[in-house]
Amino acid sequence: MSPADLAAVWLTLKLAATTTTVLLLVGTPIAWWLARTRHWAKEALATLVTLPLVLPPTVLGFYLLVLLGPDGPLGRLLQASGLPSLPFTFAGLVVASVIYSMPFVVQPLQQAFEAIGEHPLEAAATLRAGPWDSFFAVVVPLAWPGFMTAAVLGFAHTVGEFGVVLMIGGNIPGETQVLSMIIYNHVEALDHDAAHRLAGGMLAFAFIALLLLNLFRPGRRR
Repeated sequence: MSPADLAAVWLTLKLAATTTTVLLLVGTPIAWWLARTRHWAKEALATLVTLPLVLPPTVLGFYLLVLLGPDGPLGRLLQASGLPSLPFTFAGLVVASVIYSMPFVVQPLQQAFEAIGEHPLEAAATLRAGPWDSFFAVVVPLAWPGFMTAAVLGFAHTVGEFGVVLMIGGNIPGETQVLSMIIYNHVEALDHDAAHRLAGGMLAFAFIALLLLNLFRPGRRR
C-alpha cells in the first residue's frame, strides 16, 4: 500500500476508535433513560436517535455542514466562544460520525437494559446499593453482551462511512481522507488494483465483525 493508503487506514481506525468511545459514553445514559422511563418525550427522543437509519447520509451531512459552518448557528456559537470551526477537520468527522452511528450503539444498549428487568435492581436495592453501585455492579455485567454488540457495530459502521464524512470533512489527504474516500479516488483514477486491496480489506473486516457478533450473541446455541 502507498503512504496515502496507510494514512487513510490509520485515520479511519483513529476515527472509528474515537467515535466508538464517545458513543459509549454518550449513548449509555441515553439508552438507560429510554429503557427505564415512561416520560412523554421518550418516543420523540427514540425517533431522533433512530433518524440516521432512514435519512440519506448526504442529507444528514449537508445539514450538519449548514449547522456547523461559519454562517450556521452552531458555527457562529463556536466562533464566539473562540473555538475552531469544525467542518473539514478531524473533530468535525468525529461529531458527524457520532450522530450518524448513534442508533447502532443506543439500540443494542437499550435492548440489553430492557432485558434485565426489575428484579436484579430490586435485589440490589434491598442490599442498600445506591444507584451508581447498582448500575456498575449489576446492570453492566448483565448487559455486557449489549455493550460488546454496541461497540462492534459502532466501530464497524464508522469504518464504512462515506456520505456523511464526505459532506462534513471533504477529502483532504492526511486530515479527513478516510478509507472509503481513498477507495473512491482509486476507482475514479481507474486504479482498480489499489481499490481491490483496500475494499477487500474492508470486506474481510466487515465479515469478522459480523462473525464476532454471531458468536457472542446471547442465547446462541453451543
